[in-house]
This record gives sequence, C-alpha cells and structure tokens, in this order.
Amino acid sequence: MSQAAGGPEGKRFLRPVRQSVKAPVTEQMTPNESDQQARATADAVARRSYGKLVAFLAARTHDVAAAEDALSEAFASALEAWPRDGCPANPEAWLLTVARRKNIDSLRGLRRHELASDELLSTTTLVQAAPLDGEIPDERLAMMFACAHPAIDASIRAPLILQVVLGLDAKTIASAFLMSPAAMGKRLVRAKEKIRQAEIPFRVPLPGELSARLETVLDAIYAAFAEGWTDPGGTDLARRELTAEALFLARLVVHLLPAEPEALGLLALMLHSESRRRARRYASGEYVPLAQQNSSLWDAEMIAEAESLLHQAATLAAIGRYQLEAALQSAHVERCRSGHENWAHIVKLYDALFVLCESPVVAINRALAIAELDGPATALNAMPDESADPRLAEYQPYWAARADLLARACQYDEARHAYSIAIGLERDPAVRTFLERRLTLLMG
Repeated sequence: MSQAAGGPEGKRFLRPVRQSVKAPVTEQMTPNESDQQARATADAVARRSYGKLVAFLAARTHDVAAAEDALSEAFASALEAWPRDGCPANPEAWLLTVARRKNIDSLRGLRRHELASDELLSTTTLVQAAPLDGEIPDERLAMMFACAHPAIDASIRAPLILQVVLGLDAKTIASAFLMSPAAMGKRLVRAKEKIRQAEIPFRVPLPGELSARLETVLDAIYAAFAEGWTDPGGTDLARRELTAEALFLARLVVHLLPAEPEALGLLALMLHSESRRRARRYASGEYVPLAQQNSSLWDAEMIAEAESLLHQAATLAAIGRYQLEAALQSAHVERCRSGHENWAHIVKLYDALFVLCESPVVAINRALAIAELDGPATALNAMPDESADPRLAEYQPYWAARADLLARACQYDEARHAYSIAIGLERDPAVRTFLERRLTLLMG
C-alpha cells in the first residue's frame, strides 16, 4: 500500500545465533521422514544463508553465475545425501565444501585446454580458501557494493543485489521494478557476466568511491524490505525472514557508515513501518488502514529508535530521499497518536520528496495527502497520468488510490472501473477483500 496508507512505499545489532542440530537417523525414522527432514533443513539454509554462501564463493572467483550454479548443485547433492546419512551439524559448511569442490571441478573441466597449470592452480586455490566447518564469514555487504559498481548498468544494480544477495527470483524482482520477467532475467545475466569479465572486487568501497554506490545498496535493501512487507501477518516464512534480513543489512550499513545520513534515514523508515506490523490486520486477518489502526499495538521501542535515528541524520545536514520518507512516517505517527491534523506538513514533505526523485509512486502518495488537505478533485488533478507512464497500467497502488479518489469525488462509474483493476492486480488476499468491499458499496 502507499505511504499515505501507512505502507513501506510508504534493537539489537548482533543477529541471534542459529544453532544447527544434527538430525539423528534412527530405526524409527522412515525413508519418507528422512527425506522430509532433509528438505526442511535445506529450505531453512536456503532462506537464511543463500546470499552469504554465494557471496563467499563468488568473492574469490568474481564469477557470480558459477557460484550460483555450484551452490545449486550442492543443494541437489544434499537432497540425495542427507536423507541417507542424516543432516550435518553445520549444513552451511557442508554445502560450501561441496559447492567449492564442484566449482573446482568445473574450472578444471572448462579450462583444461585454456589455462596453464600454474594459473589453474592459482584459480582453484582461491576457490579452496574457505572453511570446511565453523562460522562462515558474511560477505554479503561486500557483494552488495560489488553489484553496485559503476561498471554495471545503473538500472540493474539494485535488482542484481536482490537476486544474488537475497535470493529473490527474476519474476519477483521484475514486479518490484515494473519490468517484464524475461527482460529482467536477461539483464541480470549480462550484469553477472560483467562482474566476471571486469573482475570487479568484492569489498566495501573506499570513502572516495562510496557515494557512487551507497544509494544503490540502500535501494536494494529497501526493495527487499518492501517485498517482506507484503506478508503483514508473518505467515510466509520466506518473506518474514526477508524482512529480518533487510533490517539486519540496514543496521550493518549504519554500523559501518554511521555518518551517512541516508543510511540512518533508511533504517528509521524501515523501523517506523515495521513497528506497525501487529496493527495491520485484525485478529480475523482483515486488512486495517492506517487511520483505523490501534496505535497501542505499535511497537513503541521501534518508533523511539526510528525517531532517534532520524534526529541523528538531521544533524548531518544532508537531506535525502530516505530521510524525507522517514519524516513522513514520523508525521503519520504524530497525527495518529495526537489526533492533530498535520496534512499541510505532510504535503510539504511530499513536495520536497518529489523534487528529489520525481517518482510516480511519490506522486500517487502526494495526491492522497492532497486529498486530505484540499479535497479529492484537486488530488485527482495531482495524480500521474497512466497514459504518460505505461508502467502505471500494472501498478496496483495507482489504481487503488485512483479508485478511492474517484469514489470520494462521486465519479462512481470510473471508481468502479478503477477498483476492478486494483482488485485484479492485488496479491494480498486481505487487501483484495478490503477493496472488494469498497467496490460492493459503490455497486449498491
């Protein structure tokens, strides 16, 4: 949903240690149970460690595609070996070891006639420089900055991070960036090849290089968080863990770059959004708009931390997109808690945000805020035109916002049409039901 509706488009730094316990293979465990145990373990590892494993492998060869292929084969081997031998105590290390060996075998097979023996030895030594057990270094942040390298086309940097580091598929990424899955897939392949050919280093950039890459890294983290936000009830394990990973990565960036105001602003924005998770659905699972949420269910500790980060960012005197978006969330919190109508202030924040990024998403949310201040007719004039931007035709929040404004302006036929499109595009069943009820009221 939109910023004006309280969405993302709208405590501790250290992560909890995840203990891996060896699953005993007993006489009582049937082959089917062993297979289920193996698949459950593999799924869990894929959710929590895919990006970390790919980053570790690729950091030494600069070949992201080869690292992904080797890891995919390692997972296939695990599904054969683990039901038979039992799940290892450290499944990540097991997978890394197998992937490393498969990567070496691939290098030997593909380059047997291309590389001199000493060059092959050097290359395979890089792949072998990995622990057989114990803690695997988390090189995802270095991978993210590598994907944001200036040599890679700017439009594909954030999507590349989402696929390689966070494991999202091309279809999901394409939806987030209003692009076809086929086009997105081709561009991702080309970007990985660019990393390999240019031997782009996997490291956090030097201070002089940082400004050219930080924005992309922050955009990717936020896109991942927004994808996790689509599961407000936390019932989708993959999306729930994606939200946690995005928050962890945002904290990691702030920890390493505490004087970067946009990093502080992004973390503040995400915390403000996450603080309202419990209030976004009734106990029955129905969607609750921001204006109707029970603010006592909001996480006060998260809100306090977000406000502290926002104030800290303000002292650095360099305003940016994420600080403004966090300020908007702060303004919504203030209005809902105090009952004070502050829409004029919110519209001014949207004005400033639109000057910075000229995004159609910002324009939509700005129009919704204008409706509260000057009425739906003025807001409709402020809405972006889908004929001028073809991407809006498939963008659900545009049609939901337009339907609401048209209904409030008593343009019922057009409102019903817009609601029908919004319902067809909505992925969240609870939001779809909410929109269907709105449409039903117009049909009466």
